[in-house]
This record gives sequence, C-alpha cells and structure tokens, in this order.
Amino acid sequence: MALGLVFLFTLPLYASGRLLHLINLIGITVISAQGLSILTGYTGLISLGQTAFMAVGAYSSALLSIYAGFSFWAALPCSALITGVVGAIFGLPSLRIKGFYLAMATLAAQFIIPWMIVNVRPDLTGGTSSIFLPPPKIGPVQFNTQQKMFYIIVPLTCMTLFCVRNLIRSRIGRAFVAIRDNDLAAEMVGISLFRYKLLSFFICTFYAGIAGCLWAYWMRAISVDHFHLVDSIWYLGMVIVGGMGSTLGTVLGAVFIKILDLGVTIIGPMLGGIFPAGFAVDASAALGPFVFGITILLFLIFEPRGLAHRWEITKAYFRLWPFSY
Repeated sequence: MALGLVFLFTLPLYASGRLLHLINLIGITVISAQGLSILTGYTGLISLGQTAFMAVGAYSSALLSIYAGFSFWAALPCSALITGVVGAIFGLPSLRIKGFYLAMATLAAQFIIPWMIVNVRPDLTGGTSSIFLPPPKIGPVQFNTQQKMFYIIVPLTCMTLFCVRNLIRSRIGRAFVAIRDNDLAAEMVGISLFRYKLLSFFICTFYAGIAGCLWAYWMRAISVDHFHLVDSIWYLGMVIVGGMGSTLGTVLGAVFIKILDLGVTIIGPMLGGIFPAGFAVDASAALGPFVFGITILLFLIFEPRGLAHRWEITKAYFRLWPFSY
C-alpha cells in the first residue's frame, strides 16, 4: 500500500495530461459512488438520484463562491452539508417504503432538483446557462491545471475511502448492515430505523455533495446538462460491477466503468465507419448504452458479487498455492 501511494502521488511528475484528466474524473466518481455504496450496498436502500445530489453540491459551492465570497476550502464542507440535508429530506419516504417504490421516490429528485435549478431562481443559478468558477487557491498558488487539481482530488478520495472503511466497522456501520439484512429484526433489537435510514441518506448525499463541489471546481464551469439520469444509473452500475457492500469494490467498479466508457468513446467512431452513412451516427451513439447494459447483465449472471469478490478469490489462490486444500 505504501509503494502504491508513493507511485500514485508521484504520478503527475511523469504522466500525461490526458491520463491525469482520467484519474481526476475517476477520483470524483469514486467519492460519489462510495456514498451510493453506503446507501445501497450497506443499508440496502436504492437511490436513482445520485447525480441530482451532485448537482446540489456543485451549485451550492458555486453560489457560495460567487455571491457569498467563500473560498473553495470553505465552500466544500458547506456544500456537502447542504447536500446532506437535501438528501435526508428526499430520504424521508424510506421510512415507509422500500425496494422498487423507494427507487421511484428517489427518482423524483432527479427531476425535481434540475427543474428547480432552471426555473426557481434562474438569475442566481443561471438557468440553462453555465456558471463559471475561479480555480481553488492557497495564497498565490492557483490549482488551475490537471496536475495541480490532482493534489486536491486524489487526497480527498483517499480520505473518503479511509472514512468509509472505518465507518462500516463502527456501531453505525453495523446498524446499516443489520437494516440491510433484516430491518424488522434490526428494529426488534433496538436499532432505530428512522435514525439510521436518514443517516444513511445523509452520508450518501454528503459524499455526493463533495463530489459535486470537486466537479464544479475541476470543470470550472457547470450546467444543469451535466447531471443526467443516465449518470445516476451508471453510478448504480458501478456499485453492482464492483461488488455490493465493499469499499474496494466501489473503487474497482468506478475504474472499470470509466475505462469501459473511455474505450467505447474511442472505438465507437471506428465501428461507425463499418455501417452505412445514414446508420453510422446512430450505431456509434447506441454502442455505449448497449455495452453498459451487456456488462451489467453479464456481471449479474456470472459474477453477482462483483470484482471485489473475484479479487478476494485471486488473493486466496496465490496465498494457498500450491496447497489448494
């Protein structure tokens, strides 16, 4: 782990800007996916509005920066707290419903929040236009390149992973797992479903707020078009591919899906040249959803416990080899 961290934090010294762009994107994605993993993987609740909560974090940080004069370092925790409160409000239906019905309730956030951003106070949020943000800075140093943003995003990603790993081993994490396994039994042994379900939604969206703030300052311009329902489904797919209820699995799932998305983006135009001219554009655009759907289907059938489980099997094999018994 020590060697891996040394390699990771020295990467900007010799990596290309394109690779650092991908790593920064994966880091932001991992933070948001970790929040969803707490809610879905550990508590057993489903959310289809993670991208909408990222929008809350992004716009909260932007408004605090532009109109209240907050620096990035002050806007980051404030926007995360605001997003956590909004997420807890949308999590209130989880006290009465679960499963498919809860998924539909959280899906409402994906429509309500972008609508409010565009229509309630467009003079503040910019409506359908973009909002531009200044780069983060410490004194005279401005974090305005991929290399410099790397040293904000990656340490925060490692910190959130450390916090999630310890949270799951705490009393709160054990309560989450108990609710996931059998909420009725958990309530009978004294676990407050009201408290812990709302806390799970708060933590999930708190992480989404951190990711949204980082996204805003990383992109330096945000628009409501950046936060689609499709992206929320992709986040859920990352949790499934990586492994439900696994911190490492969320990282592996985010890396796998983002690299898969990058590969489709590169291969799509090349495959489009195979088809007739009138069909090439549609075939290239449809490749991404098709590959993503096939990937999720294959994982659900052949590796339902995700990449994390496969990694554990691989480690056990090399630890026991050649004595398989």
